[in-house]
Amino acid sequence: MKQTVQENPICYRLSPDRRLLNGNGHSCHAPRYAVSPDTAVPDVPPCLMGGQHHTVVGLDRIRRVALMVNPNPGGSFIDQLWESISTMRAVLRQQGEPMAVTVQTVFLADPRDAEAARNLFGAYFGDRMPVTLFVAQPPCDGRRIAIEAWAVGTESAEVTFHDPGLVTVSYDGLEWIHVAVESPAGNGTTAYNQAAEVFAGMRTRLAEAGASFEDVVRTWLYQGSITKSEGGTERYRELNRARTDFFSEFRFDANRLATATDHEIYPASTGIGTNGRGLTTACLALRSRRRDAKLVSLENPLQVSSFDYPKRYSAKSPKFSRAMAVRSGDHLTTWISGTASIVASETVHLGDVEGQTDQTLTNIENLIGADNFDRAGWADAGASLSDLAKVRVYVKHLDDYEKCRAICEARLGAIPAIYAQADICRPDLLVEIEGVAFSSLKPADDDARPQPNRSCKELSPI
Repeated sequence: MKQTVQENPICYRLSPDRRLLNGNGHSCHAPRYAVSPDTAVPDVPPCLMGGQHHTVVGLDRIRRVALMVNPNPGGSFIDQLWESISTMRAVLRQQGEPMAVTVQTVFLADPRDAEAARNLFGAYFGDRMPVTLFVAQPPCDGRRIAIEAWAVGTESAEVTFHDPGLVTVSYDGLEWIHVAVESPAGNGTTAYNQAAEVFAGMRTRLAEAGASFEDVVRTWLYQGSITKSEGGTERYRELNRARTDFFSEFRFDANRLATATDHEIYPASTGIGTNGRGLTTACLALRSRRRDAKLVSLENPLQVSSFDYPKRYSAKSPKFSRAMAVRSGDHLTTWISGTASIVASETVHLGDVEGQTDQTLTNIENLIGADNFDRAGWADAGASLSDLAKVRVYVKHLDDYEKCRAICEARLGAIPAIYAQADICRPDLLVEIEGVAFSSLKPADDDARPQPNRSCKELSPI
């Protein structure tokens, strides 16, 4: 009798934590098993060594994947990085069409590992290198690396890899522009000069793609030693001064996609601390001539707008919106700025990480809810915590990680998340959370608020 030899190991599809806008316009949670509830298959089969959580988002003909990868602990940095890349590859290969990673943020326990990561990413991606940010924020679970990656299906989207600091994605009359710029810590470089340098650099890179800084909807600012004093002034305050001076050259309300509001308009943003004294930044811009494509800047009814903060927080207040949302077709995408336990303009739940985490999620819930969109003039828009595709959770003290995570999991359920240890812009803030939500616009003849999650069809073995 001839023996059958199996040449390849058996792999199973990796179930997404969430599927949003999946054909029926409603979000749903996928269960945490790989094939079926009756099949004893682990979430991560033996042939895939890294852990992962991901969300699949269906935007009409476009498939997007938000992917968080945490390799197994132990082993060398290269072992953990290679496991991460292998896991990303496996998740994307199961999507049913070619996928391109467009942008990734790499969280490092040791910033000296960035060079080795660049080399291995370069070997793997070749001339399709995504915009890649290396952030000196140790993963809270003790691993040496964690990766957040975004990918898009290329059957209906055109992705252009200009270089590792500039990638453009075009589909359905929308053009998204991803940019990254960094300023390493240098002798005599001040926080103000670093910020001025990177903002000017982002403007230059955007111009290379035919865009203006007025097209920017989201920024990320990773500042080394964010709360340290420099010449008697906190480094974050100097960053805010440079941002204010730079933004004075632009009118974000002049963006042809912008919806008029009763408040100032700025990009959504995260400003968070890292190890070292460098400054790593990224921005996301949107260009479109579609008549149904619109942007709205959101402020939180529970909070004073950052740009109206009292002078005691910064001589020139932080210039960002609490969230920025775009609508096109019957879909809504909402980018949520770094959010913390602040009510009005004051920190609340002092010294209580559980209270601060819960308040932060409540702030996000109120920010993206239908009532707040109604206040902004979009009565048919809204989202809930269940519409979040992913979150990043920045925890100041490692000892608070488990408590913070427990609150997040209780309120958010299964969701791709990365927890990173990072200093936050106020000494009394213990946690900061950012995310992005995808939801459906309410049909014109439907007065109901966004519908709750519905079940997803299971994924089958490869």
